[in-house]
Amino acid sequence: MLYPRPSETRQVVDLSGIWSFKLDQPGETLSEQWARQPLDETEPMPVPASYNDICQTIAGRDHVGWAWYEREFYADPAWADRHIFLRLGSVTHHAKVWLNGKLIAEHKGGYMPFGADVSEKLIHDGPNRLAVAVSNILDWTTLPPGEVVARKNSYPDGRSETHLTQSYFHDFFNYAGIHRPVRLVVSPKSHIQEIATTTELEADKGLVRYEIEAEAPSDAKLSVALVDAAGNAVARSEGAKGALEVADPQLWQPGEGYLYQLEARLSSGEKLLDVYRLPIGIRSVELRGNEFLINGKPFYFRGFGKHEDMDVKGKGLDDAINVKDFNLLKWIGANSFRTSHYPYSEEIMNLADEMGFVVIDESPAVGMWDKAREVFDDGLIGDEILQHHFDVMEELIRRDRNHPCVVAWSVANETASWEKGARPYLEKVLQRTRELDSTRPITCVFHGNPKKCQARDLFDFVCLNHYYGWYEHPGRLEVSAPMLENCMKTVYDNCQVPIVMTEYGADTIAGFHADPPEMFSEEYQCAMLEEFHKVFDKLDYVIGEHVWNFADFRTKQGITRVMGNRKGVFTRQRQPKQAAHLLRERWTGKKLGEWSG
Repeated sequence: MLYPRPSETRQVVDLSGIWSFKLDQPGETLSEQWARQPLDETEPMPVPASYNDICQTIAGRDHVGWAWYEREFYADPAWADRHIFLRLGSVTHHAKVWLNGKLIAEHKGGYMPFGADVSEKLIHDGPNRLAVAVSNILDWTTLPPGEVVARKNSYPDGRSETHLTQSYFHDFFNYAGIHRPVRLVVSPKSHIQEIATTTELEADKGLVRYEIEAEAPSDAKLSVALVDAAGNAVARSEGAKGALEVADPQLWQPGEGYLYQLEARLSSGEKLLDVYRLPIGIRSVELRGNEFLINGKPFYFRGFGKHEDMDVKGKGLDDAINVKDFNLLKWIGANSFRTSHYPYSEEIMNLADEMGFVVIDESPAVGMWDKAREVFDDGLIGDEILQHHFDVMEELIRRDRNHPCVVAWSVANETASWEKGARPYLEKVLQRTRELDSTRPITCVFHGNPKKCQARDLFDFVCLNHYYGWYEHPGRLEVSAPMLENCMKTVYDNCQVPIVMTEYGADTIAGFHADPPEMFSEEYQCAMLEEFHKVFDKLDYVIGEHVWNFADFRTKQGITRVMGNRKGVFTRQRQPKQAAHLLRERWTGKKLGEWSG
């Protein structure tokens, strides 16, 4: 699904802002009759944003079930002969959409865009009423998975109450709402629908292959030009499928996000029907032995696992926070991040393209385990979730395939890979992902006992999460390095592919200090990172280090969490802990007190 970009033939109308909002009753029942007339007894709710922290009640914050959004907008009468597409960037996790009381779209999955053609459904002589119902319920057919649990509380006076609780197996808060912009894309009836590109390097030439889908009459023609940053067309082609050859191209590379514009023009005779401009970067990605190569040069991943998470807005898109985060990534010397544990907004991917940050793009298949049960072997993870996993990978790849920043797909994070049923499941997901995109390496993130894993050897490179000195042997810094080295050697001996450490770190309360280092202190976080770094610097098959986490983030309440996960090297408000300066010195050579850059 193409990102909504205005042009001389296209208009993008943002419907974000303050909507009317109302919680449905708790549970899986949806009051569909509410869509037939305007909602009553509503409260204002910003879009995009999570509703949880904006609601000023426990019931709103912890609501389990459906919630309703509604707003009115007007359609320009000039749109009567245009193609109008209603596009929702992300609704978490299930969505139903009504326009003027009629159901027009449904979607399962909380991190991908979806929408509907509303060209023939709009009212042009009065207001249009748009209603969106969103459910945050997770079960064993969704990604991430979860369970809704009814808990009965009994009191000494004889009263009893039943409360619904959403149980889930991932360690970040189950924020819900309309998380990304809602837009109307106004284009000609004959218009460009999809563009898929791949790039290759051949000696001193760059090759851009493209395929374009269009809704157009049979006599329509497609012309394609590749335009450089100065506005010069450096290559041209004709037709819906072809290749653009660029002599001596300026490459997209880490730290230098050079972008061309692929300009696609649809015309009929002398009449211009549609124009779409797609930013692309020319670069190559390859795994060779123990090296990850970008443009033929070895690349070492330095960075973080992150979250779309902030005060008040939760997972709602916030351009200010996103730009701040990229500035902090640049300041600290990072060159990459993983979209843990779900696809991030298209706006984040666009920034990564422009600023030259490398991305491991991950699906929302997180939490596919349960300490109490064998989720693969006992059939909790069955055909329905597998098909949903296929759908998610297809949506992810169709959305992000043109981003030069994306150098690998991660199909899952921390599945129960020690179970026998995990291997055939992951084999199928891997095969489907390769069918969708054979140009990028594919990985999966593993944890647990390295000797029991059933599936690491399937993937092009391995991502590992381990916390020796924290969850494993807490407080024992002296065992961190030897245990990590033994783990990595075991993994490498089994699969003979390079390893990226995608999670390591310690919960740290900003301002807590202890000497000698003690758990939760800033000194302990630094000491633990240094123990891990000793191992990374020793093993030549380690090709990257992603600290967990970039910034503190919200989680469900629990006795192991102090108002969230505190493993960030920055606070949730994006202020540095001591570890941020340690990493900056490791990654840039600049010490505390060297403030420039």
